[in-house]
Amino acid sequence: MELPTPQDLRERRTALDLTQSALAEMAGVSQPLIARIEGGDVDPRLSTLRRIVAALDEAEGGVVRAEDLMNETLVSVAPDDAVTDAERRMEEAAFSQLPVLQNGLPVGSISFSDIRHEGENVGQKAVAEIMSEQFPTVSREDSVDKISNLLDYYKAVIVTESGEAVGIITEADIASELS
Repeated sequence: MELPTPQDLRERRTALDLTQSALAEMAGVSQPLIARIEGGDVDPRLSTLRRIVAALDEAEGGVVRAEDLMNETLVSVAPDDAVTDAERRMEEAAFSQLPVLQNGLPVGSISFSDIRHEGENVGQKAVAEIMSEQFPTVSREDSVDKISNLLDYYKAVIVTESGEAVGIITEADIASELS
């Protein structure tokens, strides 16, 4: 991740025709802090820099967040469910994989591929015996860029709030949003 320089921040702010005071209010920081950051007099904390960049992104109006993309209907299985139940749920929902949730918390994933690789007589085993690693998690506020990067390596991303799964995003959700 490449961090913006003070010059980058100043250029973005002025291109958006924002005053330092307006940006400060949007980011929840003081105007003198914005001035000192843009002047190169102070290195902001990463959390402060993120708030400033998020405020600039918001001002540009083009930021798509996880909450804009996610499916709130989360089809899932529990670790102690039988593999046949997981297979049936995937077929009914026309999904090739499902998150495994325990009390609303992501603990793994299962796919037709996992079932196929396990071989015969897998049906009555518990999902926990053959499940794969859990899908990565993001917050409702995370950007489509972060989610797209994760989907380069994973089949899905789980959206969580206070650790609990509240939605799921797949490559198809990204494609439909951007088309």
